[in-house]
Order: sequence, then structure tokens, then C-alpha cells
Amino acid sequence: MRIHVIAAALLVVTTSTAPAQDRNLDSLLAFEGASGGAVIREWSGGPAWTLHFDSVVVHGGRGAARLERDSASSGSSSALTLRVPMSFKGQRIELRGFLRTENVSDFAGLWMREDGPTGPVQFDNMRNRGIKGTSGWTEYSITLPLDGRARALYFGVLLVGEGKVWADDLQLLVDDKRIHRAPREARDTTILDTDQEFASGSGITLSSLTAVQVENVAQLGLVWGFLKYHHPRVAAGEIHWDFELFRVLSRVLAAADRDALHRTLVQWVDSLGMPAPCHPCAEPPNDAQLRPDLDWIRDEALLGSALSRQLQEIYARRVAGNTQFYVSLVPGVGNPAFPHELVYPYQHPLDAGYRILALVRLWNIIEYWFPYRNQIEGDWSAALREFLPRIVAASSWDAYRLELLAFITRIGDTHANLWSELAVRPPRGSCSWPVAVRAIEGTITVSDYTDTVSGPASGLEIGDVIEAMDGHPVDSLIAAWSPFYSASNRPTRLRDIARALPRGACGEVPVTIDRQGRLRTVSVARTRPAGAPPRTHDRPGATFQLLSPDVAYLKLSSIHVQDLPGYLRQAAETRGLVIDIRNYPSEFVVFALGSHLVDEPTPFARFTNGDLHNPGAFTWGPTVTLQPQQPIYKGKVAILVDEVSQSQAEYTTMALRAGPRAVVVGSTTAGADGNVSSIPLPGGIATMMSGIGVFYPDETPTQRIGIVPDVVVTPTIDGIREGRDEVLEAALRQILGPDADEQTIRQMARRPQ
Repeated sequence: MRIHVIAAALLVVTTSTAPAQDRNLDSLLAFEGASGGAVIREWSGGPAWTLHFDSVVVHGGRGAARLERDSASSGSSSALTLRVPMSFKGQRIELRGFLRTENVSDFAGLWMREDGPTGPVQFDNMRNRGIKGTSGWTEYSITLPLDGRARALYFGVLLVGEGKVWADDLQLLVDDKRIHRAPREARDTTILDTDQEFASGSGITLSSLTAVQVENVAQLGLVWGFLKYHHPRVAAGEIHWDFELFRVLSRVLAAADRDALHRTLVQWVDSLGMPAPCHPCAEPPNDAQLRPDLDWIRDEALLGSALSRQLQEIYARRVAGNTQFYVSLVPGVGNPAFPHELVYPYQHPLDAGYRILALVRLWNIIEYWFPYRNQIEGDWSAALREFLPRIVAASSWDAYRLELLAFITRIGDTHANLWSELAVRPPRGSCSWPVAVRAIEGTITVSDYTDTVSGPASGLEIGDVIEAMDGHPVDSLIAAWSPFYSASNRPTRLRDIARALPRGACGEVPVTIDRQGRLRTVSVARTRPAGAPPRTHDRPGATFQLLSPDVAYLKLSSIHVQDLPGYLRQAAETRGLVIDIRNYPSEFVVFALGSHLVDEPTPFARFTNGDLHNPGAFTWGPTVTLQPQQPIYKGKVAILVDEVSQSQAEYTTMALRAGPRAVVVGSTTAGADGNVSSIPLPGGIATMMSGIGVFYPDETPTQRIGIVPDVVVTPTIDGIREGRDEVLEAALRQILGPDADEQTIRQMARRPQ
């Protein structure tokens, strides 16, 4: 579960790495430990000049904390922060205390967050209480369940917007007892808990890389990633491998040439110790669908003879049955999980060392654990070299996130993105037009109104082709924005860019449109909050509809497994069933529905999974088969898909099309199939990737290609303007045959009002 934090303030404030001690915690919570204008020792937060000790306005004792912001204050919020280790047990933890406000414009409150090894696991900041304006001292309380995954508790006071808030006489309670009286619990610790050498920063200070440094750091990234998953001490979790990167990185940056680099790396590998001979050793799998790309460890021209021999020996001495500390495979599914990849949310702005760590961590996870590595376009090693100088130069928070987005886009996986950080990519802004926009016939076209009142009044009409916005041709905008839109194929990238195009700064913008062949410029106001655009293209109305006595319609965006028997009974006498997957299924119905569409056991998919003993290898799993189940639907089946059909929707389509009477109608899907794996990254952010390989039984891939329809149909601008559903019309022709009346088909397919 990812915790979204207000304005990212509570993830990126600088926090003390030393926990508050029981003996002085009461004093810290009562703000009795400071004098003058300084905030009490051991509290931290920021911006520093907005945090104050107040000896005049107090609730009790001789001091209180004051957060004060005005229009000149940097950022959007201020936070006061304290950390305590989660060394206690119980059911719930409560932060209680007194607040006083003055002219608060947005909101103020207490906040509390429990962090596990890879980031936040529980969070509250009182935003929903709406504490603003001016008020006297009032006691407030927030409560979180004690989460077994948590290792540290962060808490304090938050001010968003302008104004002042005072805090005093705080209490931290576990099951209604003061925290120092709560039962203690010894939690398992790892090297990640005990090695804190670089918790306050990597110590790497630089703003650019020379050509020699780029090559040297790229080679370090290769070796560091190889050792991470192959050296027995690292794989066993004996070494804090992120911090080990920092320990050697300064020496690599100082290496004047390749010989100096190789001497540095050989000494480093020697310091880790060479693994003992193994009995038995791990063997490369015989049935690998994808083998590790490790020819480079034998390249003495690249590595030098000594380093090459070291890496080959480490590879040869992989112990059979070894576990991996930094990666595991999800039981029952097999996609990778990364339980010990730390997010370092408190290093902000991220220093150059942490930015390099983010890049080489992600590069190596893709290199060893992405099942579609062989489908990445271009040279993946070259991508590491290209982005190293870019990530070092990305010294601001926005620049860092944009470079990561651009790097992630190179993976070519629609699942891969910075899903909590998409607001940073263009176009940026908090407002939107009251219309939906879609890529149709190679153009960016208004496809619907998102508001039935302001939409028609916006100056845009359904079917208008957007030619330019604020003087910029749409084609140039697409070209400029595409590097930040990760997608498996071009239709999916255009899908996402089209969805985003109405967003921007609040206010009016000139838009050039083509309306039925005539160009005109209209002024369109962005007034609505930029919410999520429509993500389905299915038919409005009920989940199940009888379009006629001969044709039943079922959409999966609102399907419930428990309702399927009733739907199948209602459809039993029809000639055809339309299953609309131009959406994301609300429930998993692959077997519950697919088993009623086949007459005999029917295979429909094969998976590949990573190999913990052979990182970079992916092996075939068994074929997945539908078993027939009564009642069998005997009519024709038409399955509707398009660019919004993604992931589970694609897997569902693979299963349903295996039926002997089924055809797929529509256009190519998103091309991102396979259970998703989350990848934590420094800065308190994460990306994802398709974590298992999904193929047809004959080993034909689906990733990037998507589900290729049997009957290709794409909407037209004229059809959109006329309110027609041309994909559904084509499906009806498949069911009713070539002699069906065209007017009847159009009437059946017309979207209900």
C-alpha cells in the first residue's frame, strides 16, 4: 500500500536520524527543552525559518512550538517532525495534543506516519478535519493501527498554506498508555537497520560528469548490480549494498583512466571476499525462455583480466538453494518483490549519490528481473550511460523525477511509471477543460463532454480535431511530451497524452480546431479541477443488457462474479454474446466466465518467471487451461477491446477468445500483461513493471504487441460526431451475419442517453 502525503511535505522534510529517547520524550513533547528562538533539540522539519520556539503563547509550562508561514514562505507547507523507533507493541498508537491557529488559509493539524523498510505503511495528517482560520487552544487526537511492518514512527505538526499554528503538551499513547509504559517488542533487525553511515547523505557532491567518469560509473553500475544478486554475502543480506555503492563511488569518480578504475574495482571485490567452492553449485536452467545477459563478465577488454576472472569465479560459485535478500518471488504467482529496497524519503533534495543510486538500482532490476528485457528497444547498457550525466545534473526535485520518467519510458512497459508523481510531467497544471480527448484516426479529437453543462458551453464540440494549443501545433506537443509517457506501444502513449492534453494552468487558452474541414480558433477555459479522465469506452448503463432478443451484452467494468450465473441464464437463448473489455474488469472473471465458453479443456496462456538462483534467467511455467463448466454458452461470442484494455483486461481477453465461437473485435490493446511488481526508489517514490511473462500457449508474446484483434475496427471522427459505437456495430455484424439490416445494427449499438 502506498501512502500519498499532502504536497509530499512529510516525505521530504529533513528528519533527525537519532530517535527521541524515553528519558526526555515527555520534555520534548511539551516543548520544554529550548530557549530563545530555536526549536527544541531533536525536533527537525522545515523549512527551518518557519519553525519557532515560543515562550509567550503557550498552553502549559514555559514553551510551545509555532509554525508560521506567509506568501513569501518557500514550498506549500511546513512540518515539525520527531522520530521514535517502533520498539513497542499494542493495537493502536495515538498522538494527542493542543493546537491553536491564527489566519490559517488551508489547514493545520497533527500528523503521524509509520514507516517500514521500503516506505510508509500507515499515515494520517488531519486534512479531513479542515482546521483553519483562527481558534484558541483545542485538544486534538489522531490514531493509527500499530502495523507489524513498521520500524519507525514519525510524527509532529503540519501547516499547509499561510498562517500560524501553535502546538503544546503533546502525548504519545499506545493503547491509552504513555509510550514508555507500553510493552516492548524486539523486532528483527537487518544490516539496513544497523548500518546508518550514509543516512544523512551520500557524501557525493558533483553537478556533472566527465566522459571518463560516465564510463567508469557505468561500469561500476554493472559490477555493483552483478554482485548484488550473485555474491553470497550480498545476497545473504550481510552488507548494506546501497551504502556500499557510496563507499566505492568516490574512488571510482576519482579514477583517472580505465586502469585506475580496474584497480579500484578489483580491490573492492577482494574486500568482499571470494566465495568458497560450492557443492552443489547452481546450474543454468535447461528450459530458459530468456537467459542472463552476462557475456560482459568475460570481456577482458571491458573489465581487465583480473576483474573479469573475479566475476566469473563468483558466478561459477553460486550455491544451489541460496535465497536472495534484495529480491523474492511472490508465492503462488512468481513475480518479483523487492522487500529491502529502501526509499530514503528524507534525503531532499536528493544528493548526486542518491540520484545515481536510483538509476543503477532501477537499471539492474530491469536487467535481472524484467521478464521482457529482450523486448526493450535499443541498447539497454547504452541507456545507463546516456542517463548517468542527466541524472547527476538533475539537482532539483522536479528535474530528478522528470529524468526518472524519461528513463522509465525507455523500458517500454505501460505498467512502468512514477504513478504518484505524474503531475510533474507535461502538461502541468491543476485545471482542465470539461471535455474528454482521444486519439482517433491519427488525430487528437474531442470525444465526449465530462460535464453536461460546461462541456457544450466550452466552445468545443464532440468531433473537433485539436490542431494547436496556445499556438503550439499538437504534433509538436506530442513529440515534446512523448519522452515522459511510458507505454508499451504508440497507441497507448497517444492514449495517455490525449487524456492529459486538456490539463494545464487555470484560465483561458486559445485552441485551434478543425471542425468538419474548417479551421477556427476558440478560447477554451480551464476551470474544472484536473481529475482523472474517463478510462472506459464501454457502453453506458447496466452491466448486462439485452440489445435484442438475439444479442446479449456484458461489460466487465462493473462485473461481479456472483452475478454471472444469472447473466448466463438470461443470455442462454441468444444468438450471440458481446463481452465488452474496453475497460478494466472490476473482478477477476477469467475462469468464472471463460469456463462457460469452451466445450473441452482449452489452454490459453503460458507464463515465465524469474530464477533466484540464476538472476536474469526466465523459465517456462505450465500451460494455463480453461476447464468447461455448465451451462456452456453455445452462441457466438464477440469480445470488444481497444487501447484502454490493459493488464488484467488483456489476460481476460486471452482466456475468453480461446472459446471456439469467439472473435476479438476492436483495436490493439495496451500491451502490458503480467502481474505488476513495485520498485521502490530514493525520494519516497516508486515505479512498477510487468513482473511475469505472459504468452499464448504457442509461446507467442503479448507484451508490447497487445491483443491483436481478429476483426480490426477503430472509431472514426464521423462516428464519434454522430454518437455511434462503431466497434460494437462491427461485433453485431459478426453475430447477426452479413444479411443483417444496417439500420437495425446502428440502432442496437447506439449509446443509451
